[in-house]
Amino acid sequence: MRSSTGWAVKSATARERIMVPPDKADGGGKRPGEFELIEKIFAPLTVGADGAYALKDDAALYRPASGCETVLTVDAMVAGVHFLPEDPPEGVARKLLRVNLSDLAAKGAVPRGYLLTTVWTEGTSLEWIEAFASGLGNDQVRYGVTLWGGDTVKTPGPLTLSLTAIGEVAEGQMIRRGGARPGDDLYITGTVGDGGLGLMVLQDKLRGLNAEDAAFLSRRYREPDPRTDVGPRLCGVAHAALDVSDGLMADLGHICEVSGVGARVEMDLVPLSEAARAALEMDEDLVAQIAGGGDDYEILFTAPAEKAGAIADIAAETGVPVTRIGSILRADKGLSTVDGSGRQIPLKQLGYRHF
Repeated sequence: MRSSTGWAVKSATARERIMVPPDKADGGGKRPGEFELIEKIFAPLTVGADGAYALKDDAALYRPASGCETVLTVDAMVAGVHFLPEDPPEGVARKLLRVNLSDLAAKGAVPRGYLLTTVWTEGTSLEWIEAFASGLGNDQVRYGVTLWGGDTVKTPGPLTLSLTAIGEVAEGQMIRRGGARPGDDLYITGTVGDGGLGLMVLQDKLRGLNAEDAAFLSRRYREPDPRTDVGPRLCGVAHAALDVSDGLMADLGHICEVSGVGARVEMDLVPLSEAARAALEMDEDLVAQIAGGGDDYEILFTAPAEKAGAIADIAAETGVPVTRIGSILRADKGLSTVDGSGRQIPLKQLGYRHF
């Protein structure tokens, strides 16, 4: 192994120590305490990460590859805010990991490992925790990462989960938000609007779709597809990038603000899934939800025109569609959306805000 990876779960104070409540499914038998829970359920997720020390130390050791820098990102998810309380635990785990891997991908980083903080409620059963860990384990294999450590505590409030993902990028190659330049083309991976529409389906706010389309959109909300194959290939190609979590227009606004530029999105070019098109055919006002609904976790990036060929090659080699959807302009041109004939499309909803 070329480097040691991992941070171990910290020892908790006496008041932080958690006893998982009895699960009614097995007659109310006693559940393991905090350290037994860590050893039996979460320590197996560290296999292959020597520096995690099987979660038996207070910290872990990580050494990036020669010529690489470390990229870190963290996201939290709260029941009832970022996922539905009835969502399957395996899916909650996959979303928690994937939204963080999506951030790494947008920075051009290769994912290596992650830290996990779990804040369990009194009613969280051992069965739920085991299924949650199973979801993490399956995605670890898929994305080539391992658990390095974290913390586990108890709360009287909603179930809260936080994950810090760690990746590597070649020195000086991380793709930041602030590099967009007037004249750049604006691109996005995959399709737009599926996540926001999927949430509407799950909240019973979008009716009339066939079962297949409804299931597709629901899955896209619950289990995004981080573009970990595409992201690292954009180093040296993209001038600026981020992943679309708050909504296409809101996140484009972040790029514009930090870069000191304006932008124009040609809505006719924005790639939609067949399910999203079906929803839009039922209600054309859903264009605002598509542009601002969030939870897509696609990479939005800018690149000079001469990189069009390289971008086409990346799309072909990874099998991930990459679509040009607009242009970066001077700052005084602002941020706008237009139709195929160049007419302005006013949007009331630009994206999700936490506060």
